[in-house]
Amino acid sequence: MSNFKNILVKHWGYDTFREPQEEIIESIAAGKDTLGLMPTGGGKSITFQVFSLSRPGVCLVVTPLIALMKDQVENLQKRKIKASAIYSGMTKNEIEIALNNVINGDYKFLYLSPERLKNFYFNARLKDMNVNLICVDESHCISQWGYDFRPAYLEIATIREQLPDVPVLALTATATPEVVEDIQEKLQFKEKNVLQKSFERKNLVYYVINTEDKIRQLFKLVTKIEGSAVVYVRNRRKTREYAALLQKYRFSADYYHAGIDAKVRAAKQTAWQLGKIRIMVCTNAFGMGIDKPDVRLVVHMDLPDSLEAYFQEAGRAGRDGKKAWAFLLSNDSDKAQVKKNITMAFPELKVVINIYNSICNYLNITIGAARDTEFPFDIYDFAKKFKFNVLTIYNSLKILQSTGLVSYAEDTNTTSRIIFIVNREDLYRFQIENQKLDDFIKLVLRTYTGVFTDYVHISEDYLAKKANVKTETIIHLFKILQQYKIIKYIPRIQKPIIHFTAERLEEKAIRFDKKDLETQKTRTLGRLNAMLLYATSTNKCRSQQLLAYFGEKDTVRCGNCDVCTRRNTLELSKYEFDIILEQIKNIINLEPCLLNKMIEKIEFDESKIIKVVQWLFENKKIKYDDKQRLQWIKT
Repeated sequence: MSNFKNILVKHWGYDTFREPQEEIIESIAAGKDTLGLMPTGGGKSITFQVFSLSRPGVCLVVTPLIALMKDQVENLQKRKIKASAIYSGMTKNEIEIALNNVINGDYKFLYLSPERLKNFYFNARLKDMNVNLICVDESHCISQWGYDFRPAYLEIATIREQLPDVPVLALTATATPEVVEDIQEKLQFKEKNVLQKSFERKNLVYYVINTEDKIRQLFKLVTKIEGSAVVYVRNRRKTREYAALLQKYRFSADYYHAGIDAKVRAAKQTAWQLGKIRIMVCTNAFGMGIDKPDVRLVVHMDLPDSLEAYFQEAGRAGRDGKKAWAFLLSNDSDKAQVKKNITMAFPELKVVINIYNSICNYLNITIGAARDTEFPFDIYDFAKKFKFNVLTIYNSLKILQSTGLVSYAEDTNTTSRIIFIVNREDLYRFQIENQKLDDFIKLVLRTYTGVFTDYVHISEDYLAKKANVKTETIIHLFKILQQYKIIKYIPRIQKPIIHFTAERLEEKAIRFDKKDLETQKTRTLGRLNAMLLYATSTNKCRSQQLLAYFGEKDTVRCGNCDVCTRRNTLELSKYEFDIILEQIKNIINLEPCLLNKMIEKIEFDESKIIKVVQWLFENKKIKYDDKQRLQWIKT
């Protein structure tokens, strides 16, 4: 058994790798920069984790998903593997301690949000780290061709200059051919090297249903298909309304969006993951970093902004390999909504500047201040005070992010942290002198380990339950210990965070690359149109459409989606249908042809030919010309 497989068995209990995990590991082990393309739920993290455990040193993991970061660090720590993370919401002292631990404490993984790459403390200590791999998760974020471009990812090239001999592993589940090329260029691959597993999900059935009554259709789906479900909607109001409707008819349902209190969000997510809640009605804020294998149904009530987003969200169904369904509900009003979305996505630049200045005033930031500084930011409170539309604020923040002025993190949801800043002997003396605090200190020490060397995530609610007191009492006791300089206590942040990557600029100093913004707008429109085409197409297998979008050609139809099911009702085999269709196309592409003349040229039963002709008419692939001849419709 190879060393890689030994590590896999030891830490994860699996005796075989999934395709192409082992190939990716061997590629980076050979020192090759590697881009790994694997579908959602395909086990991307195994690749860099197994490799790094096979070598001395630490793996730097760059990822924009704070929830995923925390989840992976926690899972590694459960396996007795040392891992740490630096992300939005951490204090300078926390960052310093985390870096010291990575350098001196035999840590194997350091997770970083891309904005942290510019952090002074990180850059100053990077030279002291023994880095064995740079892993770039969600690597499509480095590409302006991608659907979620983040300028901070471009800093990875600077890190490469400081670590010229360290290979890079880029990972993504959603990359078009253009993005694949761009990722390798932006990450300065020494030579092109893409290892890919087909994005095909054979157990996942894609359906598009055109309906004017989406609610009624949703009820049909959750009644017919049993098991855990996710229902995606575009706005927060709909999450509450649809969940309430489902509950009214005795379905186990709840709602989730980024505006809910962080503690409540966490409780909802846990209840759903444990199966206590069957259906989660949510915005796209739900799902990042969540790996629930037994989701049987994903329903999109509204069109996502791109096929990349749809593919990733739909792909949360059926990760256990068993049959699952992804439904997109569409109607004629979706086209108008797409046009509205593109208008809302790119506010006028004078509006963006106004919102930037208003945010700075809201946060009391003066000109020239706040570089590399973070602030909790309540977007709804801000919108109310300054009378802005929330969606306009959000889209303006995305434009400001693309210019490198700020970044905005919605999924911070930090827990409270503590660290003891006295040694054990001094703490013992303090406990003797302060008997009223002795029991509480002992409770903390019994409950959490590592509190003398690192900030430890704690739960005031859990400690309150154990001590049979109110949560407020626990918070008060932590504050007392902090006043005595026994601990440092950082209460949880329950709001999103805005990070100023540059100092506040005067209005006249703000520069927008209008050509670049226009290019972004064009690409966004292209992605929306591709999404709309998928939703309205009735003549090509859904799986084939998705695979073609991601560059996979010559694929076979799935046989299960709504398009394939309609074909199957013709009572022809796939082979017969495809042969007849191809012959019809070849004949009438040369010149228009009368139906009876065309039938004479095809060596198949006439009834089968007629069925294919009917299908082509229904799906607007052929028509009659003015002489009643069959004619292929050019697209």
